[in-house]
Amino acid sequence: MDALGQNIRGVTLDVGGTLISPHPSVGHVYASVAKKLGVGDFSSELLNKQFVAGWREKGFFDYSLENWRDLVKRSFAGIAPVTDELFNAIYEEFSHAECWRLYPDVLPLLKELKDRGVKIAAVSNWDTRLRGLLEAIDLAKHFDAIIVSAEVGATKPQKAIFEAALKALSLPAEHVLHIGDSEREDFQGARDAGMMSLLLSREEQGKVLTKAEAISDLSAVLRILDKPV
Repeated sequence: MDALGQNIRGVTLDVGGTLISPHPSVGHVYASVAKKLGVGDFSSELLNKQFVAGWREKGFFDYSLENWRDLVKRSFAGIAPVTDELFNAIYEEFSHAECWRLYPDVLPLLKELKDRGVKIAAVSNWDTRLRGLLEAIDLAKHFDAIIVSAEVGATKPQKAIFEAALKALSLPAEHVLHIGDSEREDFQGARDAGMMSLLLSREEQGKVLTKAEAISDLSAVLRILDKPV
């Protein structure tokens, strides 16, 4: 029997929560920037808690400056006013590699996929800072294409962003696997676009996953690709 990997000619990957995560956390970065500006010495834990709550309640998010400003204001609600200076400094800070952590299972997967001749694309709901950030982290060179929602004018789970990736890779949907950490945006969005998909649940690492298409780390991808079909 053939291995599943023989049917997969392309892999697309979400970025935030899949390849990288804020370091040490969003709240820590917010607090650090505020302290540098002399705004105050605030609790990173409280800022992080309010950011997480704001993110969950944000509704439609197009990754514009206005959307980010509103989210930062929610994070600082009851703590400090968000001036233009504070917001601009925070926005700029997250364009630096130092504010992000690369998960240890990322590079081994990217290198193995490249060795197998599989085309790779990043497909992310992000703003125009993403390309520069991936360059700074030294990740950009591993991708055949980088698809950014702010550039495409569509966010996952919309088909348009996945179709942009397929066009960039010159591959049909049925031969491309998408991997991401959002069930709605990544797993279901890719399937609705005709692609295969896997749901990455990093918080479940070390546990037995009940969803057949779920993985807890990227090292599992290669084991899945090598399974017979």
